[in-house]
Amino acid sequence: MALTTQDVLDGITQIHKEIPMYGHPLWVAMVEGSWSFDQSQYVCKQHGGIPLHNHNYHGNLYRICPDPAWREMIAEVAYEEATGRLMSEGVSHHRLYLNYAKGMGLEPEEMYDPPYCAGVIAFQAYFTSICSKSFLEGVAAHMLAGEAAIPGLYIKIDRKLQEQFGLSDEAVAYWVIHDSADEEHS
Repeated sequence: MALTTQDVLDGITQIHKEIPMYGHPLWVAMVEGSWSFDQSQYVCKQHGGIPLHNHNYHGNLYRICPDPAWREMIAEVAYEEATGRLMSEGVSHHRLYLNYAKGMGLEPEEMYDPPYCAGVIAFQAYFTSICSKSFLEGVAAHMLAGEAAIPGLYIKIDRKLQEQFGLSDEAVAYWVIHDSADEEHS
């Protein structure tokens, strides 16, 4: 029996109910401020393996997309990620992340090729692969699961980073923008 679009969406909703993203220790610790500054710097470097390499995922989805309407939407997402001209006042999303890293005392050179942990390497390999093979699987993995927003989560992270480490509005803009951008992208 073939799955319908609604079957897939219902399945994703059920997965999020059973294993909520917020329940992951990474997000819990960020919201609760459980980590020291050094630990938070490490997480900043590791998490950078996603937003600083997003072109490898959106670009592949655009390339294999069979539908002109979806291709247009993915092009808009890629354009926003690369330029920030639709949602983030002309600041690209990788630049937003580098501003966050700067607020955490890290230089751009430290962010692009740190010694990533196995989880980040696996994430990058999986998303590069899945977004290159099957459009449906790539969209499901990246845009429905990977960018599925938890309303308000990133705002909580933004506030905790400002409270705990005194980060500026510019430094936490990545989290503020992505609270709404990821919802739109998903």
